[in-house]
Amino acid sequence: MLKEFKEFALKGNVMDLAVGVVIGGAFGKIVTSLVNDIITPLIGLLLGKVDFSGLFINLSGVPYKTIAEAKTAHAATLNYGLFLNSVIDFVIIAFSIFIVIKQLNRFKRKQVQEVEKAPETTKECPHCISAIPIKATRCPNCTSMLETKGTALAHE
Repeated sequence: MLKEFKEFALKGNVMDLAVGVVIGGAFGKIVTSLVNDIITPLIGLLLGKVDFSGLFINLSGVPYKTIAEAKTAHAATLNYGLFLNSVIDFVIIAFSIFIVIKQLNRFKRKQVQEVEKAPETTKECPHCISAIPIKATRCPNCTSMLETKGTALAHE
């Protein structure tokens, strides 16, 4: 069982997935910082110096000036400002992934087009169905004569 687990864990796909998760986590931290430290303050400034991270609705009935004070007192709050930050964070990450996938698909399409444009170097023998050079006039496998511009097929 340990041997099977080792084979599974060391397969290329699992290692690629692990690297992707680590890089994704780091990318998520960068985007979160971008949202919390740059984008949200700019949006707040444009909307009249509003700090989204400080927006909340106090459900306890006792007044609190900040979320931190309410959390210290274990008061129930709806932290819609933090939720807005998370939504902006998600939209930026989703858009970034969309751009990356779009670019990957574009590169794949280019590769497929290049493969399709490559000239064929083999053809199929109609008698033995084996691959033979495109310029062959006789099949090297079954020795059948092959059609060449206007001549009929003949099997000897």
